Amino acid sequence: MQLILRQGRVLDPSRELDQIADLGIENGLVSRIAARLPEKAPKEIDARGLIVLPGFIDMHVHLREPGREDAETIESGTRAAARGGYTAVACMPNTQPVNDSGNVTLRILDRAREVSRIPVYPIGAITRGSRGDELADIDDMVRAGIVAISDDGHGVQNSLIMRRAMESARRFDIPVIDHCEDRDLAAGGCINDGHFSTMLGLPGITAAAEEVHIVRDAILARETGARIHIAHISSRHSLAAVMRAKEDGIPITCEVTPHHLLLTEERISSCDTNAKMNPPLRTGLDTEALVMGLASGAIDVIATDHAPHSSGDKMKEFAQAPFGVVGLETAVSLILDRLVRPGILSLRRMVETLSLHPARILKLRGGTLAIGASADLTVIDPDLEREVRSAEFLSRSRNTPFEGWKLRGAAVLTMVKGREVFRL
Repeated sequence: MQLILRQGRVLDPSRELDQIADLGIENGLVSRIAARLPEKAPKEIDARGLIVLPGFIDMHVHLREPGREDAETIESGTRAAARGGYTAVACMPNTQPVNDSGNVTLRILDRAREVSRIPVYPIGAITRGSRGDELADIDDMVRAGIVAISDDGHGVQNSLIMRRAMESARRFDIPVIDHCEDRDLAAGGCINDGHFSTMLGLPGITAAAEEVHIVRDAILARETGARIHIAHISSRHSLAAVMRAKEDGIPITCEVTPHHLLLTEERISSCDTNAKMNPPLRTGLDTEALVMGLASGAIDVIATDHAPHSSGDKMKEFAQAPFGVVGLETAVSLILDRLVRPGILSLRRMVETLSLHPARILKLRGGTLAIGASADLTVIDPDLEREVRSAEFLSRSRNTPFEGWKLRGAAVLTMVKGREVFRL
């Protein structure tokens, strides 16, 4: 035994395991879990009072490299991820150039091997340049190593192109990660369509723009048999549409972000561009429904939609500022403090949505502490107090809507194949 974590609370939903135990690691793999391991190891970690979990996987991040290294790089983004408790990330294709070919996919993977201590899984574009008018070379990207396809940031407007994309995705058994937005209904808006858009004189984005594409793409998934995953769901009506599709046996999953769970459109009243994202923050009724859907199992995944932007870009007038907020270094603490601690969300459900389900949806290693599995671990201190200070982020960007929030609970150790990639 090369390493033993002693007497932590070991929780693994994939094995129905939740007990105080020792966890042994050998050759980068989980080798034994027992109430007490009698042998000694060259290295031992006292995990008393800590929670040992299968490593968290963020299936929706923007690493910006290549093209916008001023906002984020693969190196800085993955360092931020490891600090936040993530043992792997899947990166969206809206780089410059867009990841719409095997060459760009390989460029991302080669760079990740050079600078990242955690696995990086590229997601390929659905259409060339994510412009929506011609399918990207999905076959070429699959051969290069993508794990899903998405035009995140742009809803695919052409239904025939989306159908063809789903047919390709089904052939390769990869999911379509679906940014659901009807461009005509969104009408160039920048916040939720409602009271605050009227009060502030800003164009609104109706929740119907999201719901219409969810319904359309659920129908296409039914027709093609493709697996679709609805990105960053934001409204109660959208959740209802996903639930109806699941009841009909359609292969559909969905994710929610911490900001859509914990913030409402009221946060926009000060016109803080750090709270501008797409889809926009919705109403209290929507956040309440999303939290309930997460707790009940209707929502499958918590993803950050980590979207870094330079301070200069975010300092523009509200209507001109880019959409997006960072999340890799705050998500776990936000969920622990605001949902798990008050008993709204069980710790087991949190682990399912941050680890088990992302691994299964993307067909990645991880999501389990089974004997022989890769020792990808997230270790949590549930009582560690912290304050969100963006100036201390490892990310290159500071665009968080949670500045100054005092939180309790955080990752203190992140391991990949039994190697420490972050330790507080």
